[in-house]
Amino acid sequence: MFSDLTGRLNAVCARRAPLVLALFALLCAASVALSVTRISVTTDTSKMFANSLPWKKRSMELTRLFPQDSNQLVAILDSRIPEQGRIAARELAATLSQDHTHFKTVSLPGDNPFYNSHGFLFLDTKDLEPLLDSIVSAQPFLGTLAADPSARGLFGALGLIGEGIKAGQGIPSGFNGALDGFATSLTQAADGHPQDMSWQNLLIGKLAELGSRYEFVVTQPKLDYSSFQPGEGATTAMRQAINNLEFVKTKQATGIITGEVKLSDEEFSTVAHGMVLGLIISLVLVAVWLILAVHSPRVIIPILLTLISGLLLTTGFAALAVGELNLISVAFAILFVGIAVDFAIQYTVRLRGQRNANGSYPSLHDAIVLTGQESGAQILVAALATAAGFLAFYPTSFIGVAQLGLIAGFGMLIAFFCTMTLLPALLSVFRAKLGRGEPGFAFMAPADEFLRHKRRKVVGVFALLGIVGLALMPLLKFDADPLHTKDPNTEGMRALHLLEANPLTTPYSAQALAPNLTDAAKQAAAFSKLPSVHDVLWLGALVPDDQKTKLAMIEDTASILLPTITVANPEPAPDAAAIRAAAVDAVQKLDAVKDQLPTPLEKIRQALHTLSTAPDNTLLQASTALTRFLPDELSMLKMALQPTAVTMENIPQDVRRDYVLPDGRARLTIHPNGQMSETPVLHRFVSELRSVNPDVAGPAMEITESANTIVHAFKVAAICALIMIAIILLVVLRRLLDAALVMAPLLMSTLLTVILIVTVPETLNYANIIALPLLLGVGVSFNIYFVMNWREGVKGPLTSPTARAVLFSALTTATAFGSLARSGHPGTASMGRLLLMSLGCTLICTMVFVPALLPKRPTDEA
Repeated sequence: MFSDLTGRLNAVCARRAPLVLALFALLCAASVALSVTRISVTTDTSKMFANSLPWKKRSMELTRLFPQDSNQLVAILDSRIPEQGRIAARELAATLSQDHTHFKTVSLPGDNPFYNSHGFLFLDTKDLEPLLDSIVSAQPFLGTLAADPSARGLFGALGLIGEGIKAGQGIPSGFNGALDGFATSLTQAADGHPQDMSWQNLLIGKLAELGSRYEFVVTQPKLDYSSFQPGEGATTAMRQAINNLEFVKTKQATGIITGEVKLSDEEFSTVAHGMVLGLIISLVLVAVWLILAVHSPRVIIPILLTLISGLLLTTGFAALAVGELNLISVAFAILFVGIAVDFAIQYTVRLRGQRNANGSYPSLHDAIVLTGQESGAQILVAALATAAGFLAFYPTSFIGVAQLGLIAGFGMLIAFFCTMTLLPALLSVFRAKLGRGEPGFAFMAPADEFLRHKRRKVVGVFALLGIVGLALMPLLKFDADPLHTKDPNTEGMRALHLLEANPLTTPYSAQALAPNLTDAAKQAAAFSKLPSVHDVLWLGALVPDDQKTKLAMIEDTASILLPTITVANPEPAPDAAAIRAAAVDAVQKLDAVKDQLPTPLEKIRQALHTLSTAPDNTLLQASTALTRFLPDELSMLKMALQPTAVTMENIPQDVRRDYVLPDGRARLTIHPNGQMSETPVLHRFVSELRSVNPDVAGPAMEITESANTIVHAFKVAAICALIMIAIILLVVLRRLLDAALVMAPLLMSTLLTVILIVTVPETLNYANIIALPLLLGVGVSFNIYFVMNWREGVKGPLTSPTARAVLFSALTTATAFGSLARSGHPGTASMGRLLLMSLGCTLICTMVFVPALLPKRPTDEA
C-alpha cells in the first residue's frame, strides 16, 4: 500500500515538475529569509545545559549575585620588571576608561590602595623581620636618594658606602642583593645599553613576589549582539591600546587578551570558519563521489539541488524551532549533507538500474514510478530510524545535543520529503538517463559466495569482537572540560594556560556561598584542611594574622625610616655635568678602598669609572633608566610603612563587594593544588570540597557536573534510540526475526566503535559523544536496505544495486564527517574523527556481518 502511494507521489511530481520546482523555490526563499533574520550562534558553553539542573541553578545564582565577575575581557601584561608592568597596566586602564563606546567598567585588581598600603601585613613574621631589617640598614642610602632621586643622588649614595668601608663599617648582609642589582644596571648603562632598574625588587624584596607575576586589567565590555562576535569591537580597541603602550612598543612588556568574552568570540570564529569551509568541501567532494556512483550529470545535478534544498529547508526549521544555535547544533549542516545524501543515492542508483521484465529499458516516467514503489518504504524506514537516533537526545538536559537532535532529526524527515517529491521532479526536468550494464558490483559475487558458505565462522569472529568491545567499555574515558575542546593556539587560550600554573589565577577554582561571615569562617577553616586546596579566599582572609606584632615591627621601622625618606622639596633633575661630577666623586671614594671592595662594589666602581668619561647623552639616558621608578617606589614604601589594623568591618567597600552581599551572605573562593586540567586531579578536588559543602559551585564543579549530565544524557538517548528504532522496525517489518537482523549488526557496530575508541585512543567529550547514538540511525539506514532486499528475495546482497548505493553513500557521508575532522576547532574535529570511526565500523558490519547473518533460504541452495 505504501509502495503504491510513493509510486503515485513520484508520478505526480514528475508530471507536475514545474509546479513542484516553483513551490520548492518559494519554500527555500522563505527558509533563507528566516535564517538570515532569526538564526544566531552562541559560544557560551554554559548554555549547553538546561537551566533546571541543580548545579546550573547554583552557577546562575552566583553570576546574578556577583555580576562583576561575568562577561569579562582581561588584558594580561607581562614585563621585564614589575614597575614596567604596573605603569603599563595603569596607562592601559586610563586609556580604556575613557573609551565609553566599548567598555562599561575597567579595574586594576592588583593595584588597589588597600593591598598596596597593607602589603607588609600579609607577609609571615619570619619573612617580615629580615625584610624590615634590610630596609633599616639602607636608611642612609635611602635618605640620600629621597633628597635627590636621580643618578646624581644614587652615585652619591654609592660613594657613601665607600666612605663607610674606609671608616671600618661593614656592609649589612641584607644589602648585598641590592648591590648586585646596582652592579648589573650600572654595567648595562656603562656599556651603552641602559635598562630600567627595578627598585621594587631591590627595596621591597619578598613583597614583590606576592600574588602573580602578571598585571591584570579587567574590563566588562559593551557587547554588540548584532555581531556573531559580540566582543570583537572591544577586543580590537583593547589590542590597539596595548600596542600603543610605551613598554610594549619598546618590547619591555607584552600584552595578551583573554576572558570569557575573548574565548567565546575566538571559539565562534574557529567553529564558523571550520563549518563553512567544511560544508563547501563536503559539497564538492560529495559531487565527486556522485560522479563515480551514478556517472550522469543529468542525475548528479538533481541530487545536489535536492540536497541543497533540503539543507535550506532544515535551516529554516532551525530558525523557527531553535533560533540560537550552539557549538554542537551548528554542525547540523554538515551532518545533513553527509547523511541525507544517502536517500538520494539509494533512489537514483535504483532508478538507473530499472529494467523491464524482458530486459529492455522503461521510459523515465515509468522508471521513476517503479523506483518510488521499490525504494519509498525502505528510505522512509531509514529516515525514521536516523531521525530516531537524533531525536533521542531531545528529552535530555544536554541542550547542546538536544538542539542538534531536534534539527537533524526533523532534517531527516525533510530529506525524505525532498527525495520523494523534489528529486523526481528534477530528474524529469533534467531528463535523466538510465544506466547501462549491470547496476551493481558484479565482481563481488565471490564475496557473496564466501559469506554464504562461511557464515558461521564470520559470525563467530564478530561475536568474539563483540565480547572484546563489551569488555573494553569500562575503559572509555570522558572529558567534560570545555577548555580541552577549544583551539589551544588562540590568543585567549594561550593566556589562559599562563594562568593555569598559578593556583591564585587558575580557571579551575570553586566557590561557595555561606549565609553569614561566621559560617564562612567555619567553612574556610574546613576547606583549608583539605589536601587538594591551596587557599581559601574570603573576607576574613583579608584580615592578616598576628597584626599586633607586625604593626609594632612596621612602626619601629617607620619611626627610623619615614623622617629620612619624607622630603618636602627633593633636588631638581641634574644635568649631565652634575651627573658626571657625582660619578667622578663616587669613583674616587671607591678607589680609596679598592682592595676592600666585594665583587658587586668592584663592578659598580668599574661601571662608574666608565660613566664618568661617557658622553652627555649616555649619562642622561643612564640617569633615566636607573632612577625612573625611584620616586614612585619611595612613595609606595612610605605607604606600606603606615598601615592600620585591618578588621572585617573596615575593609573598603570596593574590595568588600567581591566577598560579601548586602544581605550578609559571604562568598568563598577556593583555589586548588595540582594540575587541574588532569581529570583525576580535578575530580579529587571536587570530591573533597563536597565533603565540606555539597552545594559548592564554580568552574571546577561545572566541569564535573556537566560530565555527569552528558553521560546521563548519552545513556538515556542510547536507550531511547534503541527502543524507538526497534518499534519502527517491528511496525514496518512485522517480524521479530527481521527486526533482530537489523538490530544485531547495529549493536555490533557500536561495540566495534568502542574497540576503536579505546585503542586509537579517542577521548569522549561533550562535542563528539553525539556520534554514538547517531551511528545507530546511520547503521539502521544501511542495514534496513539489505534486510528488506532479502525479504523480497534478492540474491547476492553485495552484487545488488543496494550495495553500490550503500558504499557510495558511506563514502559521501565519510567525506562530510572528514571535513569535520579537519576543523581547527578541537571539539568539532573530535566529533568528525569519532563519526568517521563509527561510520567505518557500521560499513563493515553492513557489508560483511549482515550478509553472513542473513538466514539461508531454500532458493539460496539452488
